[in-house]
Amino acid sequence: MDTYAVVGNPVAHSKSPFIHARFAQQTGRIMHYTALLAPLDGFEQTVLDFRKTGGKGMNITVPFKFEAFTLASRLTDRANAARAVNTFRFEEKEEILGDNTDGVGLVRDIEVNLNFPLAGKRILLMGAGGAASGVILPLLQQQPGLLAIANRTPDKAASLQRQFASHGNITTGHYHDFAGQRFDLIINATSASLHNELPPIPADLFQSASLAYDMLYSSKLTPFLELAKMQGTEHLADGAGMLVEQAAESFLLWHGIRPETQIVIRQLRDHLRHPAS
Repeated sequence: MDTYAVVGNPVAHSKSPFIHARFAQQTGRIMHYTALLAPLDGFEQTVLDFRKTGGKGMNITVPFKFEAFTLASRLTDRANAARAVNTFRFEEKEEILGDNTDGVGLVRDIEVNLNFPLAGKRILLMGAGGAASGVILPLLQQQPGLLAIANRTPDKAASLQRQFASHGNITTGHYHDFAGQRFDLIINATSASLHNELPPIPADLFQSASLAYDMLYSSKLTPFLELAKMQGTEHLADGAGMLVEQAAESFLLWHGIRPETQIVIRQLRDHLRHPAS
């Protein structure tokens, strides 16, 4: 039986095993998918040990996406652009193909599932880590009017601006630099929601936004989405749809089949509300 895994720290919260089990059932694939907790200083060894036991592929979550980029021996174009990897496919001659499916998963969820076209929109992306890096190019490919990147450390955001400057209109700064500005879409790509915290967002930031999107998922509104709701944002979405869509891209890379996602998104949301079912 082919074996796959998601690796991270923390990783116990991951719903990837739940999602891939349903993809396998849907497509008739016989596979085993598990979650692996890697020590913060032991990512590479965890990957190599898993491969030695016959593992065929992995998903990579926080905080290892940049380290995964350096470990891959071959990269897809989108992973190379992001300089961050969230999917491995183990190949012959001990090669590791690194891919990044985060951006295409996010865009597909926003444009297809939420019916929110990105062309011409003013977008604020919060965060400058691996999650943000993986979605910038796919967002720019939809030709938004502006992509702004806010981060506690503005230099990290400026580094991403330089990295992607040739692909579209990007501006960067600290969160408070964007106070009073108008955005159609605000995306939380920080890990704050994982710790039930809130990035240092200016109080008026959500007033003009049509959609607030948290890339993390939860059974209830995250602090980021609670604030957006209180400030009158019309549409709220967490990352459950993105998680399923990016997982479907990983599944396609491994098996050559892209599973249906709508039903699995509904199943995941039911599972988040009723985890014992």
